[in-house]
Amino acid sequence: MILDLHTHSIKSDDGRAKVQNYCQWIRAREIPIDGFVLTEHRQFDAESDYQALAEKHGLCILKGSEVETEYGHVLVFGVTDALVRAFDFTDIYLPLARVVEACAQYGAVPVPCHPGRKRVGMSAHLEEHGVPEGVRIVEIYNGGSRATEDEVAQAMATELNYLGIGGSDAHIVSHIGRCATRFPADITSESELAEALRGSDFEALTFREPAGD
Repeated sequence: MILDLHTHSIKSDDGRAKVQNYCQWIRAREIPIDGFVLTEHRQFDAESDYQALAEKHGLCILKGSEVETEYGHVLVFGVTDALVRAFDFTDIYLPLARVVEACAQYGAVPVPCHPGRKRVGMSAHLEEHGVPEGVRIVEIYNGGSRATEDEVAQAMATELNYLGIGGSDAHIVSHIGRCATRFPADITSESELAEALRGSDFEALTFREPAGD
């Protein structure tokens, strides 16, 4: 099963895509993914129900979040009610250690995203803060990053022995599915996704054409 693990809809303050339009685009353009995870900025969108859309288009639509820490932005998979109560998702100065600890306590999985970017990527903060404890996966393919930024992410993952995922970081419809992650088994829920990520049997994919930047 192939999932785009990093997407944003109009629920994010900088998102310009409706979930329905993502679904239509995937099917119309035959994008080779089986679904996607909505990781809205600084929130967990518990209220939106995409089950009907998922069934109509034959796609898996799951939810996560993207929070902000002193190490940059971090995707969170397997968000539960207890995790939402554990820390303030809207806080732009979350300590990564607190996010990691809460995720471990409540069965979620934290994944620093676009770690090769300046300011919002983890690699930019290692010299100041050191290597964080509890991180075992980072996003090594990001559809919104430059090739050189992904190369930094991949080098960091190799050096620190991290596993890697891929996600498009789509904010507009045409970017969905640029990067993704392959799992050997079907995933149908947020808890199943978190369980799969707690293991190691997954592979980051990119569907972008090689670029010279």
